[in-house]
Amino acid sequence: MSFTVAIVGRPNVGKSTFFNRMLEQRKAIVDDISGVTRDRQYGIADWNGKTFNLIDTGGFVPDTEDIFEKEIRKQVRIAIDEADALVFMTDASAGITDLDDAMADLLRRTTKPVFLTVNKVDNNERMLDASEFYILGFEDVFFVSSMTGSGTGELLDALVKLIPEATQTKEDEEIAALPKFAIIGQPNVGKSSLLNALVGQERTIVSDIAGTTRDTIHTHYNMFQKEFVLIDTAGLRKKNKEKDDLEFYSVIRAIKAMDEADVCLLVLDAEKGITAQDVNIFSLAARKGKGIVVLVNKWDLMEKTTNTARDYEKRLKEKIAPFTDVPVIFISAAEKMRIYKAMETALEVYANKTRKIPTSKLNDVMLKAIEAHHAPVVRGNSIKIKYVTQLPTQVPSFAFFTNYPDDIKTPYRNYLENQLRQHFNFSGVPIRIFFRKK
Repeated sequence: MSFTVAIVGRPNVGKSTFFNRMLEQRKAIVDDISGVTRDRQYGIADWNGKTFNLIDTGGFVPDTEDIFEKEIRKQVRIAIDEADALVFMTDASAGITDLDDAMADLLRRTTKPVFLTVNKVDNNERMLDASEFYILGFEDVFFVSSMTGSGTGELLDALVKLIPEATQTKEDEEIAALPKFAIIGQPNVGKSSLLNALVGQERTIVSDIAGTTRDTIHTHYNMFQKEFVLIDTAGLRKKNKEKDDLEFYSVIRAIKAMDEADVCLLVLDAEKGITAQDVNIFSLAARKGKGIVVLVNKWDLMEKTTNTARDYEKRLKEKIAPFTDVPVIFISAAEKMRIYKAMETALEVYANKTRKIPTSKLNDVMLKAIEAHHAPVVRGNSIKIKYVTQLPTQVPSFAFFTNYPDDIKTPYRNYLENQLRQHFNFSGVPIRIFFRKK
């Protein structure tokens, strides 16, 4: 289930500090990813066993002609439109300002749950001052201190109560057992064309299944002895009259599609190459533990020489480093060039993601690799790894049992990951490595 919470409010009330506090509250919380611009961040939070997406927005300033503030204002409105719940951040030390009133007026028009959060309440005097915020008329009011974390637990408890428990019908269970591929990428790179090329012109056994989020359509693909579910994020709904920030909107859609997918098909425009936003989406998919296939679309329009594809792939992988063990397929949705190879590759990546390696085989291979290249000595301590096992997780994860788990540095961790990739096929799949005390 994809559930998204957006943090909104005027500038300088502590939204980003609060964002970081919410992500760092528990060790189970996964990660935070830098957004497309310096004023947006996307995070994945886990509280009491429930996971949700967290969006930090820029400061909302109405009725301004400043280009940057106008852009932020559009993005805040998109976040309000796309989120399932909203945290309205204010500042107890400053009291209610005109900008807070403007933000409150905007939020009163939404049917989404709004949690009025009064920040910087870190002593009894501030608690008294904060009581004036009840006048804004919101039912759910929380007094917090982003710096110390006071009050944030109660807010998180209230948020996760909104996340429904997963319920499945028999049809849902059958669909859930199939591989799910999300088609993601920037606007106008050919996502819809790819979906139409795969299912639009053939007489196939295909059905549209309502997605579990508002903005994704699940298409059941079943032909050529291949069966899977395509999650499309492209062009599903006309937006409002005001021109949208399409990049921000596409990132939110991509995040929602990723939550349900096993493998993400990142579609690029061959002529534009991979942009900073594409790298951000790629990194987020990797950190969510999704399989990834990069599809370079409109390849038929490129002028080519002998090594064009090889050189293009090399440049592309330099930008997505360090996770470069990713299939890159050059396609043309318009010409149906290599689109079925792309689906075969996605199925291979799905198989890699679900691969379980027998413990005996894993130890035979990895202990030899460890013997051939020992971990560096740290503070005079000789590090010995005695045993390796694969953990029962959705993302390929491996536990290495050692006498000094905290002393193993990143270069040796990378060596172990490279050995796993070299001996077992994990192409297109992130690998997670843990060191545990033996």
